[in-house]
Amino acid sequence: MKYQKLNVTHANQSGFTLIEIMVVVIIISILSALVAPQFFNRLDQAKEVAVQNDIKAISSQLAMYRLDNYNYPSSGEGLKSLVSNSGKNTWRGPYLDKMPLDPWKKEYQYQYPGTRNPDGFDVWSLGSDQQPGGEGSAKDIGNWSEGQ
Repeated sequence: MKYQKLNVTHANQSGFTLIEIMVVVIIISILSALVAPQFFNRLDQAKEVAVQNDIKAISSQLAMYRLDNYNYPSSGEGLKSLVSNSGKNTWRGPYLDKMPLDPWKKEYQYQYPGTRNPDGFDVWSLGSDQQPGGEGSAKDIGNWSEGQ
């Protein structure tokens, strides 16, 4: 039996080599490492702006409440008094449709008379850590903060 050599020609193959794919993955990883922190910083900034806007809206409704009831709600009554009547004859609410939640899905804090605004009230969010104080995205944001 004689063996014949078969002359097989390979068709031109197109595609990427493993090295080329690895280079692309490395480039994408480097770009992601550079862009991701800036993206997350923007999310924190957006949440802070949302809190500031909510606090302005709550503050204006507290002013309306004061016009109707001659005083702000007590700390015990809290912001719930803007949503439902706690037995006052002069109440003309609801001043808010529902209890407002901060971007971290927690209720806003309220105190009257305020510690930081002794002639008025304090309204604030505890930030992302839901603990008093903090820095960065974990800081408290209130009606005493910049831009209020």
